[in-house]
Amino acid sequence: MLVARFATEPPVLDGSLDNPAWRSADRSDAFVDMATGAPAILKTEAAVLWDDVRLYVGFWIEDPFPTAHQTERNSLVFRENDVELFVDGGDCYYEFEVNALGTTYEVFFIWRDAYHRFDPAEFDVHRRRAYTFGGDFDRTPEWFWDGNHPRGTRWAFRDWDMPGLECRVNVQGVLNKPTVRSTGWTVELSIPWASLAILANGRTVPPKEGDVWNLFFGRFQKIAVGDREVQAAWCVTPHGRYDTHMPERFTPVVFRR
Repeated sequence: MLVARFATEPPVLDGSLDNPAWRSADRSDAFVDMATGAPAILKTEAAVLWDDVRLYVGFWIEDPFPTAHQTERNSLVFRENDVELFVDGGDCYYEFEVNALGTTYEVFFIWRDAYHRFDPAEFDVHRRRAYTFGGDFDRTPEWFWDGNHPRGTRWAFRDWDMPGLECRVNVQGVLNKPTVRSTGWTVELSIPWASLAILANGRTVPPKEGDVWNLFFGRFQKIAVGDREVQAAWCVTPHGRYDTHMPERFTPVVFRR
């Protein structure tokens, strides 16, 4: 469980995470392998702050050679190196990704068994060209169409954007220079509670003292092994397999004043 501390003064949103609010935040344990729980070879930490208006999330990312090339919004940044935040909303969940260039990717998911509970005008699967989605990484014949999550498939709305979300990235070093050693990069997110209401699942927004939200904090990183590359998947709470889309395994975050 991760503790989200109340920020008496909102943090300065510049991506550096170098101000009193973040210095007093409770950081997560270092990220581990998503499937096995083994320590990651590069350090990543996350922290959450909040006030009565917004939720704040910070990532500290060790990376001696930070790399990012995708610049188009909603391109598949997880195919390179990124950090990710998911927010579980019970019958739905939200995914956010960003790379070291600040290129972002957002998707809103609704479990198909709960779709009837959502406004069909707002979430029109035809007009919005929603995709059916079964989960990550498992493409074996048995699970090819439906995935292997007990709840089945979800509708994925790739055109949905979190209203009022702000994101800043700060690189401590030089980006895309494999001959120059850097320290890493940091990411700072700010999201209005009013926008998160769709994910509240019966909870109040802003939260009450002691409320718990389940969030996923993840990182994908390409690593050279000989003459080939592998993509590592790291997170705070391991999932037991390489599938980010398991809300039941997200990290519980308790809100404290």
